[in-house]
Amino acid sequence: MERTLTALVNDRPGVLARVAGLFSRRGYNIASITVGAAEEPGFSRMTIVSAGDDVVASQMVAQLLKLVDVIEVRDISKEKVVRRELALVKVKTTPTTRLEITHILDPFRVSIVDVGHYSITVEVTGDTEKIDALIALLHPYGVVQIARTGVTALVRSGAALDGQNHLSDEKNA
Repeated sequence: MERTLTALVNDRPGVLARVAGLFSRRGYNIASITVGAAEEPGFSRMTIVSAGDDVVASQMVAQLLKLVDVIEVRDISKEKVVRRELALVKVKTTPTTRLEITHILDPFRVSIVDVGHYSITVEVTGDTEKIDALIALLHPYGVVQIARTGVTALVRSGAALDGQNHLSDEKNA
């Protein structure tokens, strides 16, 4: 089963390397990992997508919590979440295929971010399945390059921890 973990970590050099190293040492494959600034300065939020059953997920969480710079880890795999990924896709075009390709792009609500004589580059944001579907439709035209950010996720509003400020609670403890 695909697992999505979120981790709140100190924003310090080497934290990402230590997290990746932990997964490597334990033999867990990372399908996707994203890191960015969290809601308070000095902290970053990681979203890690891997595979494993409930036991493996519990082990991943426990191992991550042993790392010094990891403040909080949560397995959000079974929760209602908002998951998004961004991809840039460069596809070959000719004067005759350009219009066909733009018709394919319309339902996906993509942005055309670069246009050249022989290619266009589009930006698409959404869940992984949406991005995979668009890429599959563009492949017959000749996909030149793909760059994907990986999944980032937050628990949907209304969840038990929604609205709580974990960092302030941690600091005041």
